[in-house]
Amino acid sequence: MSQCSYTRLDSNSFGGPAGQIALMHRIIVDDKQWLDEDRFLHALNYCMLLPGPEAQQLATYIGWLMHGVRGGIVAGVLFIIPGALAIFLLSWIYVSFGDLALTEGIFFGLKAAVLAIVVQALIKIGRRALTGTLKPALALAGFLALFIFNAPFPLVVLTAGIIGYAVAKHRGPDSLTEPPETSTVETVTRPGTKRAALVCLLLWALTVFSLLALLGYDNVFTQLAVFFSKMATVTFGGAYAVLAYVAQQGVEHFQWLEPGEMLEGLGLAETTPGPLILVTQFVGFLAAYRGGAMESALLAASMGALLTTWVTFLPCFLWIFAGAPYVERLRSNQAISSALAAITAVVVGVIANLAAWFGVSALFAEHFTVSAYGTDMRLPQLASVDLPMLALSVIAFICAFKLKLSVIPMIGTMAGLGVLWILVAG
Repeated sequence: MSQCSYTRLDSNSFGGPAGQIALMHRIIVDDKQWLDEDRFLHALNYCMLLPGPEAQQLATYIGWLMHGVRGGIVAGVLFIIPGALAIFLLSWIYVSFGDLALTEGIFFGLKAAVLAIVVQALIKIGRRALTGTLKPALALAGFLALFIFNAPFPLVVLTAGIIGYAVAKHRGPDSLTEPPETSTVETVTRPGTKRAALVCLLLWALTVFSLLALLGYDNVFTQLAVFFSKMATVTFGGAYAVLAYVAQQGVEHFQWLEPGEMLEGLGLAETTPGPLILVTQFVGFLAAYRGGAMESALLAASMGALLTTWVTFLPCFLWIFAGAPYVERLRSNQAISSALAAITAVVVGVIANLAAWFGVSALFAEHFTVSAYGTDMRLPQLASVDLPMLALSVIAFICAFKLKLSVIPMIGTMAGLGVLWILVAG
């Protein structure tokens, strides 16, 4: 596997995890034939189970499968670097020129584009994952649990895994996976994997506890390290699920940024290559920029962005190096494979919940919470609808689903319309 393949993959991986995984499948399974379909899907199902960005973790897993620890590190790092550099540059531009009418218009249009892109990702992943009758039911149940009852992500994912495991143990007409054609499945072992996992764990712990000891918890750098480390362990369901958690905590609890800024940050991530979870770098940049931790706000912001990226992605390598050897040994275990397939299905419901959250945040200025009979729903005040944003969102959906524009032309179109509206309305 050439190192430039993952650089090329990242540099062309616009459109979020759905597009990235589809592109990885085409290159790795169809074009290069580095892995067969079964091995690729088994790795994908495991990465769907993990907290964090599944596409980046999948790249790390495949690199490890083919070339051991070094291959995993190279594949995982090269998947991150181009997008991280792009987000870093755009964050500088955002804080420097964000109050200009031109920049305001661009981000106004990006919000509408993001809504269409998230819904598009939901449909693409759903078509691939929701076969049979039980998988769609799991996706619907996951959405209802999150949207209506605000259930914790880990509980939803764990419940889906248990259901998938139970179904495989009592096989019926609605089983989640097909049994393997042979009783023995080839597995791989890679020397040094346990040592690599231990190094990742020590580096992660050293970062967080050093900041706690030196700066205290009230310092913005410590808060970033602790929060995004927590995020790395509790936010299941891939990039879209992670963004819902980050948006809620970053906006409502820490007040690092405004709801609209979270959508603008996601728009930045959508316009750049690499994992969507790189929007966390934008959050860390703004948090440190406004946190007053250093005399130079831009220097503090740069440090905050670097720290956020470090504690966000370092655990991803830990999960792969610690778990992949054991997952490989379980490839022939039908019950475990069924559990992983169930988790992949419920992730569709997680993405649907994110789409609803972003839609409510973008299209309505005021919201209210319904808390009765165990429910905890955030609903919009219909009278507070943002008509210009609604109009742009309709255009974005037409571009995505009727005209079938790819991500970059659609984002360019919506950004241009956003600028036009701001200039006319202003």
